[in-house]
Amino acid sequence: MHLAIEGSQAIARAVALCRPQVVAAYPITPQTHIVEGIAKLVADGEADCEVVSVESEFSAASVALGAAAAGSRAYSASSSQGILLMTEVLYNIAGLRLPVVLTCANRTVGAPINIWNDHQDSMSVRDAGWVQIYCTDNQDAVDTTIKAYRIAERLEVPVMVCVDGFILTHLFESIDLPSQAEVDGFLPPYHLSRMLDSRKPQTMGTLVGPEYFTETKLSLHEALQRGHEAIADADKAWEAITGRAGGAIRIEGDPEAKVGVLCLGSVFGTLSEALEDHPELRPLRMMALRTFRPFPVEAIKAACRGLTDLIVLERAMAPGAGAIVASEIRAALFDSPERPRVHAFAGGLGGRNLPLGTLKRLLDAIKVPEPVDFAVIDVEPDKMILDDRQEETIHG
Repeated sequence: MHLAIEGSQAIARAVALCRPQVVAAYPITPQTHIVEGIAKLVADGEADCEVVSVESEFSAASVALGAAAAGSRAYSASSSQGILLMTEVLYNIAGLRLPVVLTCANRTVGAPINIWNDHQDSMSVRDAGWVQIYCTDNQDAVDTTIKAYRIAERLEVPVMVCVDGFILTHLFESIDLPSQAEVDGFLPPYHLSRMLDSRKPQTMGTLVGPEYFTETKLSLHEALQRGHEAIADADKAWEAITGRAGGAIRIEGDPEAKVGVLCLGSVFGTLSEALEDHPELRPLRMMALRTFRPFPVEAIKAACRGLTDLIVLERAMAPGAGAIVASEIRAALFDSPERPRVHAFAGGLGGRNLPLGTLKRLLDAIKVPEPVDFAVIDVEPDKMILDDRQEETIHG
């Protein structure tokens, strides 16, 4: 069924199609519309689940944890400081191997306070033990939300579906929503092998000393590594139903190109449109990294085969270190016999617009003898907040 619908409402309907039994979230911009949409579907009799009102994001994640452990399919959503407030529980959900699904409506993290989009929030919890999938558009967000439950429940690990705040959550576009019958056929009923049951008392999340803790962390790591297969299988099964492909990396452009551009999220559409409008920038290979955890090393190697240069554009940065995604890509390609030069750029931080001209700026910026270790592509020097030492460096 095709609908012209806001991204948040489309995600809400996708969640409802998965028949969650418990939904818990605390309102925070730009996530709020998603759970409001689910609550309205319940109030209108179009969905059957318990929407739990809580006093914080910490509580929201805790309710989802308890619901999943007790045998209920659970969902939550958050953004920015809300993700940080639930960080302790995110680690607990992953450590307890609970298949919760959460939408992160990506928004920057303050201070200074800022409600607009970048990926600093989800990147800050990239090692919490969750599968992380970044969506390129709202159709991708709908499809990934449904696939997330199948992946999570097969692996018994949680899945975070990352969707650009405002850029996607508040965008109206035509979405193909699957039928309830299609989703029911794709997604088996919820089952947790270690479900809490009063008839069979057991302990979950008890104190673990040094003699066993390493093994629990390794078990989680190995489960996430099995995620490569689980994600691929879910993509294949969903494509058979809808005709829409997934993949760890979405690749467009010229397969024979020597220069590639890799990004995460909705900026992929901007850069692809720029390439369509400016054929003089070709040949170019365009790539959207969808699966960030588990990190798809082999898929990255395959996608970069034949490239001499790879531009990585990310909407987050690690102060004091620089690149986040590009650093992992450099490590992944380290042992490749013909690895490309990897150029690391950040841009669009705090919601700054990345216009069509960004693609040409990136291509111009790599016309240097050495790879770009790290640079912010859209910085405006006149707006820099400088101390005396920086002033002397720049102007002296």
